[in-house]
Amino acid sequence: MDFLQTTISSFVSLIPVTLAQSFILSFVVLGIMIPFRMLSFPDLTSEGAFPLGGCVCGILLAAGVTPPLAIVAAFAVGLAAGCCTAFIHLRFRIHTLLAGILMSTMLYSINLGIMGKSNLSVFGSPTVFDWVPFAQAGFPVSKIVVAGLLALIVLIGLNLYFKTEKGTAMRAVGANPDMAEAQGINVWAATIGGVGIASAFSAGSGALMVQSQGFADVNMGIGILINGLAALMIGEAFTGKQTVLRQLLAPFIGSIIYYQLVSLCLAAGMPPPNLKLATGLFVLAMLALPSIRRSRGGAPAREAMRE
Repeated sequence: MDFLQTTISSFVSLIPVTLAQSFILSFVVLGIMIPFRMLSFPDLTSEGAFPLGGCVCGILLAAGVTPPLAIVAAFAVGLAAGCCTAFIHLRFRIHTLLAGILMSTMLYSINLGIMGKSNLSVFGSPTVFDWVPFAQAGFPVSKIVVAGLLALIVLIGLNLYFKTEKGTAMRAVGANPDMAEAQGINVWAATIGGVGIASAFSAGSGALMVQSQGFADVNMGIGILINGLAALMIGEAFTGKQTVLRQLLAPFIGSIIYYQLVSLCLAAGMPPPNLKLATGLFVLAMLALPSIRRSRGGAPAREAMRE
């Protein structure tokens, strides 16, 4: 009983922190979802774009650049990284996963070159989270408000975009690139633009994370891909994928649920090194669940056919 009360108490106390983190990292999940679901382009660039945005934001904050401009710069370099990944795939016929691995590997050296060292402290520098008038700067409430508002704006903007002619063309490329090309759609432009935008969101998330935690590190992207994939699988399990809005909601809802689950594991006393194992097993379970459901649903039908 005491263990349960302690676990619940610890979990509740962590909710504001994990909720703020969920909103910030939901943009990485969005950066994983757009190529994967909208373009049928499995991409690993987010693991390199996330620290890229963080490193660019960190070095600019240290130089006295305003926080919004640092985020815009991070967004721009993330866009460039994603466009390069898509170009490598299209121009040299390299598999999307390998192209993403190559780009992430190269970005590690680029990130080191940008900062000149493996990590950089920007603690005390102004951030976008200081702008909430009714909340103390740097505390979870201000982070929840700012990151949540940005998430809402992005969600509405993308939902409107994917219903336009260009957005529909991008989704058509993901559904059937040959048919899309036959209809006069520029497959290269849609693919490069879509993957670029996705990586830009990952880089923007890295910039927000640096402003939130007060330092940038070249290794901050390690494991972010599997965390993002886990959040995406959870989100899709709750929202479904029947409409554009449902698909866009999945990264945000999944991120919130996933990081609350992580918080619950920590509150229950799970050692932090075991979180990666738990995350991997959870992703495996989410991926295997549809197959298990189909096999169970197909068993009665097979028995009926035998009869």
